[in-house]
Amino acid sequence: MRSIRYCNISLSIVLACTGAALAQNSSEVASTATPAPSVRAVIFQGNDRQPMRNSNLDRVGVQQSQTLPLTLNEAIRRTLENNNDIEVTRDDVRFQETQVRALLGVYDPVLTFSPLFTHSSSTGSTGKNDFRVNANMTGFIEKGGGNYQAFFNNTRTENAFTQAQVTSGSVSAGNSALYSSNLGVTYTQPLLRNFRVDSRRHSILIARKRLEQTESDFRRQANTTITSAARAYWDFVFALRNQQNQVANVNFSKENLRQIEARIAAGASAPIERAEIATELANREGDLLLATQQVASAENALKQLIIRDPLSPEWSLSVVPTDPPGVAVDVVTLDAALKDAMDNRFELRRLKLQQEINRADIDYYKNQTKPQIDLNTSFSLNGLAFGGTNAATTSNLVSSSSDIFLFNSLNATRTLLGLPVLTNPTVTTPASPGYLFGGFNRSILNMFRSDAPNYSIGATISFPLRNRTAKANLEGAQITAHQLDAQTRSQEQAVIVDVRNAVQALETARQRVDTARRARENAEIQLEGERTLFGAGKSTTFLLFQRENALTNARNAEVRAQTDYSKAIADLQRVTATTFRANNVEVVSPLPK
Repeated sequence: MRSIRYCNISLSIVLACTGAALAQNSSEVASTATPAPSVRAVIFQGNDRQPMRNSNLDRVGVQQSQTLPLTLNEAIRRTLENNNDIEVTRDDVRFQETQVRALLGVYDPVLTFSPLFTHSSSTGSTGKNDFRVNANMTGFIEKGGGNYQAFFNNTRTENAFTQAQVTSGSVSAGNSALYSSNLGVTYTQPLLRNFRVDSRRHSILIARKRLEQTESDFRRQANTTITSAARAYWDFVFALRNQQNQVANVNFSKENLRQIEARIAAGASAPIERAEIATELANREGDLLLATQQVASAENALKQLIIRDPLSPEWSLSVVPTDPPGVAVDVVTLDAALKDAMDNRFELRRLKLQQEINRADIDYYKNQTKPQIDLNTSFSLNGLAFGGTNAATTSNLVSSSSDIFLFNSLNATRTLLGLPVLTNPTVTTPASPGYLFGGFNRSILNMFRSDAPNYSIGATISFPLRNRTAKANLEGAQITAHQLDAQTRSQEQAVIVDVRNAVQALETARQRVDTARRARENAEIQLEGERTLFGAGKSTTFLLFQRENALTNARNAEVRAQTDYSKAIADLQRVTATTFRANNVEVVSPLPK
């Protein structure tokens, strides 16, 4: 078993080189392993005995001495390895796989890191420095269609207003900075619309089905190309055998010319008879040259399939097919062929995948007609810390300039009235708790205190009043479903017609092989009898030529019937999509899940 890996998507073709799929009958037909020899026919005219012409069977650009023996199995293997059309469709599969991976990337988490330093100041005031380091990770959940955001934020600020907003007078003055840390997560979960399917999952599902369709197209192209290789192989076999038969026919004329010249020399025949034979020999040489041209064309068609590089030195090799055509004993039944075709045809597989895509569209558009109800949840841990000192402070109750002015005015009035003056009382502020002071390390530790957690839960409800877009898309998808049903029925009919025609062609070719064999055998008997009569002087060269040409045509008809039978088998394997199985070819393409 030989494995041929083609690309990194693990798509491979494995060909078992255990023999051709077609049963061969080498006893009926001689092998074509030996190439036809070059023929140089020499015809003498008059008494000068100068050669009239030479027939050269060499093909342009082909070295006859350098051969490339080739079995049908080897031709198929080389075609699967080197054919450019297969390579194009194989790259289509690889490209489509990249599209699936690109869409799956929407579920890759996104990590964001945002450091920020700010310096702010105004005329006559001391500048303040703020520093913020925020990090978050966002992503989507494939199952359920939810999305999440995890965050970890750290802030240091010297802004007095911000500190006052946070402390509300609970912390003594004299602190230089406020540190805060936040760690938490938010999660949004759709409950109706986008719960079972959303645009992301819908696109990924369709891309996967497109990938399967592309892979099915690759199999169909490989199936068709194998059939083309088999047909080209048998066409080349026929062209070589036809050339050999034309060589034999030319040799008949050369032998006739030798005999008639002997008779002319003995005075038993008139010299005019040599011209008649020379004319027939020239005609047969012309047929031989045309047969040689057909060999070259058939060989080039086969090389086009099995050779990858247009400048490969293998183009100059002489291909020698080593598998003879034959007739299989088993008769193919129509019912079995129809069952194989319905189970395996790649066109039907593609339509089935298209119907699955359409059902995915219908499910998605139905889902989009529902109201949108999203559950919104959040949970976070918040920690604070202050810079500066952590000690008790003493201060006067009346401290502001306006308050002191009023306080002094009140004492002056009391003095004029002979009342005792008031004293400005002293107020002592106790030290704040120690866990509130420190830097980022303290604020991070404070996140895990029992008074730090925060959480919320809510819902977002929205729906369009008419939702015409989703309804129209749903109706369009349902119309497409009806069209696909009709296309499937039409394709099934076409498959049935293909199979019935292929089975009929195979049966006709099988019967033609038998009738052509009997015709060739009788033509050989007729020629032998005509030669006997001609040797006894009871026949003419005209009748002899007819028998020789009839035998050549019968031999060609037999070879044509045999190669047509082999091609009919290849065509039947193509229309039933059993080419891989019949030729021991395995296509392995594990698709991404």
